[in-house]
Amino acid sequence: MVKKRTSIHGQWSSQWVFVLAATGSAVGLGNIWRFPYMAGESGGGAFIMLYIICVILMGTPIMAAEIMIGRRGRQSPLNTMRTLAAEGGHSRHWQILGILGMLAGFLIMSYYSVIAGWVLSYIFKTASGTFEAAAPDTVVKIFNDFTSNPWILLFWHSVFMVMCMTVTARGVKGGLEKAVRILMPTLFCLLLIMVGYAMSTDKFLDGMAYLLIPDFTTLAANFPEVFLNASGHAFFSLSIGMGAIMVYGSYLPTKTSIANATIAIATMDSVVAILASLAIFPLVFTYNLEPSSGPSLIFITLPIAFGQMPGGGLFGSMFFFLVMFAAWTSGISLLEPVVTWLVENKGMRRLKATIITGGIAWIVGIGTVLSFNHWAFSFTFAGLEKHGGIFDIIDILTANILLPLGGLIISIFVAWIMSKMSVKEELDMNEGLYKFWFFTTKYVASVGVGIIFLSQFGIF
Repeated sequence: MVKKRTSIHGQWSSQWVFVLAATGSAVGLGNIWRFPYMAGESGGGAFIMLYIICVILMGTPIMAAEIMIGRRGRQSPLNTMRTLAAEGGHSRHWQILGILGMLAGFLIMSYYSVIAGWVLSYIFKTASGTFEAAAPDTVVKIFNDFTSNPWILLFWHSVFMVMCMTVTARGVKGGLEKAVRILMPTLFCLLLIMVGYAMSTDKFLDGMAYLLIPDFTTLAANFPEVFLNASGHAFFSLSIGMGAIMVYGSYLPTKTSIANATIAIATMDSVVAILASLAIFPLVFTYNLEPSSGPSLIFITLPIAFGQMPGGGLFGSMFFFLVMFAAWTSGISLLEPVVTWLVENKGMRRLKATIITGGIAWIVGIGTVLSFNHWAFSFTFAGLEKHGGIFDIIDILTANILLPLGGLIISIFVAWIMSKMSVKEELDMNEGLYKFWFFTTKYVASVGVGIIFLSQFGIF
C-alpha cells in the first residue's frame, strides 16, 4: 500500500462541497447554451435519451477514473501523472495526459471568457429594456453590432476573467469552496424560478413534449450524427479531460466515496441541462420561434421572446444571471490546473500564479474577440466550413481533439496500465459496482471515446 499523499493546496471540507464544486465545473455554458440548441437541432427527446445513455456508459466511468487519478496523486495534473507513472514503474511519457488536460482547460478558458462576457453584457441589455417590443431584425442587428465591436467584447472579456481570477487566487477554502457554496445554490434557485415561469406559459406542455418524448423517426434518419452529438456532448458537459476534475479530485478527502460523488455530479449536471431546456423551449414555442436555431438560441431567439413577454426585462436579466453563474463556476475550475502547477513547480504564491495564468489566457482570448470582426476568416475542417477564425480553431483543437484524446488516455491508463490493486484501493467500491465500472471503462467508454475522436476526422 502506498503512503497516502496530501495536497499542499488544501482539501474540501466535505463530500458535499466537492460535489458542488465539481458540478459547478461541469455545469456551464455547455448545459445552458449548448445543450438546449443541440437538443433542438437533434429532435429533442431522442437526443436526450441518447445523451443520458452516454453519460451512464461513457461519461460517468471516465469521470470516476479522473477523480480517482487526482486523489491518488494529490498534485497538479502533470505532476500527478508523472508521480503515478513512476509509482507503477511505467514510462514518464504518461505525463502527456496531464499536459493535454492543462492545455485544453487553459485554451478553453481563453475563449470561454469571451463568450461569458457576452452573457454579462446581455444581463444589462435585458434589464435596461433594450429588447422590449424589439422586432426580430432589430434583435439580430443588436447582436451583430455587439460582436462586431472588438473594444466592447474586450471589456466584457476582461471583466469575466477578473471575476474568475479573484476567486481562484483565494485558494481552495478561501476562494473555490466559498464561491461554490454561494454560486451553486443560487444557480439552482434561479433555474427553478425560470422553470416555474415557463410553466405559466401557454406552450409549456408543448415544450415538455418536444424535449421528453423521443422522436424515433428523427433518430432513425440521423442516427450516426445524433449519436455522435449526444456522446460528444455527454463527454464535454462533464468537464472530462480538461484537468479541472482531476485537480478538484486531488482536494477530495480520503474517506469520500468516489462512486457516490461521481453519480451525484453526473445526475446534477444532467438535471441542470434538462431544466434549462424546460425553461427555454416553452418560451420559444409560446412566441412562435425556431427551437433548432443553433448557437444563436440564447443571444437572438430568447431576447426576441423576452422582448415580447410581460416582465421580459426582469426574467430576461434573471436568465442571463443564471447563465453567468454557470459560466463563473466553470471558469474558476479552468484556471485551477495551471495555477496549481505553477505553485508546485515554480514556487509561486497563488496570487502571482493566478495573475500569470489569467493574464496569458486573457491575451490568447483577444484572438477570439477579433475572430468575430477584424480577424474573421473561413476554413474547412472534416468537410465542414467554419467561419469563426481563431475561435473555431481553438474550439476544434480542444473539443474535437484534446478532450476526447485526454478521455481516451484516462480510460487506457486506469483500465490497462495502473495496477488493479491501486485502482481498487482508491475507488473502494463493492465488488459488483467495481466490475461494472471496470468493464465500462475498459471496453465501452474507451471504444466510445475512440470513435468520437476518430469521427472528428471523418473516419466514422
